[in-house]
Amino acid sequence: MEIIKLTDKNFQDEHICCAFSDKKCRDGYQKKKDWLKKEYKNGYTFKKVNVRGKVFIEYVPIENSWLPLEGNNFMVINCFWVSGQYKGKGNGKRLLQQCIIDSKDMDGIIAISSDKKRPFMTDPKFLKYQGFEIIDEAPPYFKLWGLKTNKKAKFPKIKESAKIGTCPDKNGITAYYSNTCPFTDFYTNKMLREYSEKNNIPLTINLLKSKEEANKMPIPWVINSVFYKGKLVSLEMKVDRHLDKLINKL
Repeated sequence: MEIIKLTDKNFQDEHICCAFSDKKCRDGYQKKKDWLKKEYKNGYTFKKVNVRGKVFIEYVPIENSWLPLEGNNFMVINCFWVSGQYKGKGNGKRLLQQCIIDSKDMDGIIAISSDKKRPFMTDPKFLKYQGFEIIDEAPPYFKLWGLKTNKKAKFPKIKESAKIGTCPDKNGITAYYSNTCPFTDFYTNKMLREYSEKNNIPLTINLLKSKEEANKMPIPWVINSVFYKGKLVSLEMKVDRHLDKLINKL
């Protein structure tokens, strides 16, 4: 199966895998495409297997990454997804190999993941199997994984400001999201807002509009995050399904 690279020339004609069949996320889908168009100028890469499914990888040089990281000359995997019938067939390894090839002049590759498989995060078991190692950590469960191609290079690290693990707003629910994902707009501005209104919980929504804003996050994650009274409760989109349980635990 062919691997396609999306560019500012063809991306309007190609689907971007994640939400192409999800009509309620149509606006977010276009916002993700608009975001991609801007970030292509900063070396952002989106490659996918040419199938009608979620089989793709996105990466960018650390100097232009929205993640709050410190370092240079490493490639950062932003989103990496192989799902459904395309799992277990070597597609993940093929896509990672594309990233490795495009990083040939760099010192290595890094990715933010977790202590276990979590939604919208690269599977840490896959990273470990491909030779990555944990090079830094941030509360409550974030892990920075790295793979060196230049053994003499120094690994990047998570910014100290992103190791706080809590947000400064302690009043009700606080959400952060960016248009780096087509799902975030709908689930944050509609579903989460409806949940907060139904349960009479104050809600503050922060849209990260730039690399500079994203780099100031108190956690090393910029796609989507939900805090309650300052504590991180979820990175999931459909958080309304289980927010009651998470909030009651606190």
